[in-house]
Amino acid sequence: MAIIYDAVLNPSKIDLLASWLPDQPWFPQLGEQRSEPGEQPALQPIGAYRFDDPTGDVGMEVHLLRLEDGTILQVPLTYRGTPLDGAEPWLAGTMEHSVLGKRWVYDGCGDPVFAAALATAILQGGTEAEQFLDVDGKLDPLERTVTVRGSGAPGTEVPQITTAVPATVGAVTTITAGLLALSLYRIPVADEPGTHGNTLTGSWGDHPPVVLASIP
Repeated sequence: MAIIYDAVLNPSKIDLLASWLPDQPWFPQLGEQRSEPGEQPALQPIGAYRFDDPTGDVGMEVHLLRLEDGTILQVPLTYRGTPLDGAEPWLAGTMEHSVLGKRWVYDGCGDPVFAAALATAILQGGTEAEQFLDVDGKLDPLERTVTVRGSGAPGTEVPQITTAVPATVGAVTTITAGLLALSLYRIPVADEPGTHGNTLTGSWGDHPPVVLASIP
């Protein structure tokens, strides 16, 4: 269960993403659509899904965004109350949360907590976490904007993950996480059964299911 606070964020998530994304090697270059140096891209939020951290310390949220040319981009973020040791290359920025205070925001591909949650969802047939909005201590369920499901089976053993080292080629980031190598598709790909091994697929609205991540 993911609890979302009725809070003010500074900067907002979308502003942080618009500032950070253009400098990432996997971000599509939109040519003339970004004619001025330093101009921030227009990002249209489609929705997001979350995973649970069993300890409750790390927030995990994966954003689906539509770019100006229609490209759909997947951006996993983790939110932490203290810096993650050794993860400076994956720091997207910091924000002030009116309830939780300062938050360090990381590319989830470089955060072992996210890697473990992603691997568990894929291998054990997991889904996104239920989300609730906390308003003065009262929890109200939030509508799911993106639904995901792993192709594995409950009870499948998941190797322990304590590190996450991402490397990107094109629009695919491979996360070396202990004994596993997870592929996260920055631009989701078509769901073609038998092509990607164990998968995490996702859907929203009337969009056909896509593959978001896989373990070969």
